[in-house]
Amino acid sequence: MLLWILRSAFLAVMIGTAVGVMMYFGNLDNNLYGILGFSIVLFVGIGIVVLDLLIKHKEITTISSVSFGLLLGLVLGALFSMAIEPYVQDKQFSLRLRLLITAVCCYFLVSTLLQTKDEFRFIIPYVEFSKQVKGGRPLVLDTSVIIDGRIADICDTRIIDAKMIVPRFVLQELQHIADSSDKLKRNRGRRGMDMLKKMQSNPKVELQVHEANLAELRDVQKVDERLVIFAKALSARVVTNDYNLNKIAQLQGVDVINLNEVANALKSVALPGEILNVRLVKAGDQIGQGVGYLDDGTMVVVEQGRPAIGQEVAITVTSVLQTNAGRMIFGRVESRPQVIAVGSAAAAE
Repeated sequence: MLLWILRSAFLAVMIGTAVGVMMYFGNLDNNLYGILGFSIVLFVGIGIVVLDLLIKHKEITTISSVSFGLLLGLVLGALFSMAIEPYVQDKQFSLRLRLLITAVCCYFLVSTLLQTKDEFRFIIPYVEFSKQVKGGRPLVLDTSVIIDGRIADICDTRIIDAKMIVPRFVLQELQHIADSSDKLKRNRGRRGMDMLKKMQSNPKVELQVHEANLAELRDVQKVDERLVIFAKALSARVVTNDYNLNKIAQLQGVDVINLNEVANALKSVALPGEILNVRLVKAGDQIGQGVGYLDDGTMVVVEQGRPAIGQEVAITVTSVLQTNAGRMIFGRVESRPQVIAVGSAAAAE
């Protein structure tokens, strides 16, 4: 809306300028020149707006490169001209030579900076014009963590104080999954779209869909590789549930937040010797084992617990195993001392 207001104001100014030009030439009894001037000014104004609409993706690095290149070119052109001026006596030739030197310097510097703008962006502090973001380094979300949905619940806790970014190619992959002919994939894709919509409407977090128009991504097709390169270019961290993406990112020096590892770290800690109450739901792999789960999903393997399947029993923790898939607790059914009645003991004697 603000862009359209700006464009409308610009066109209004151009129309006013065109009318002024026509009236100026009209006062000189030159109506033909007045109409021609009005048409030229109006055509230039409309052409600028149309060109702005056609160029969809603009980069401030390009503007910075051109501006700084022209500035350096003018400065260097003036310095070179001052250096050779004592050796040139003809003023007309000196003026033309100064213009030529300045034009060459401007062209050379602008061309060089445009070709190296990815390195140049660290020199020009154009970030002063960008939106102030919360927190430190941004978080780049991948498809798996969006579909998982836990990231949306984490946002509600206000624990995330960094900007979250969803690259356009991740959104396209999510849309492709949502349009899949496979019902399971289609449901997963739609769930991911719902999670994105939920996070976008959440005032507790800042979420941005990034166009990811980086030169480094032009020759890369795989989504995982594009995601790692994109995060590295933005000095961001990748949030994922994908084990392979986790390893790829770490090999390339990109920090990764794995939600599965975060969830495992937040699970309750059980120490050997503790007594837990757990309901056994199925048989284990080994003979006599029973398997149950705690409220947080931690698997509990109970020795000699198969006869108690379907019941809630007290177990004694014997050991805890931490794996990449999560935490597993091993235990045995708590043995309780049998109480023998006094009368029965006396009768036995």
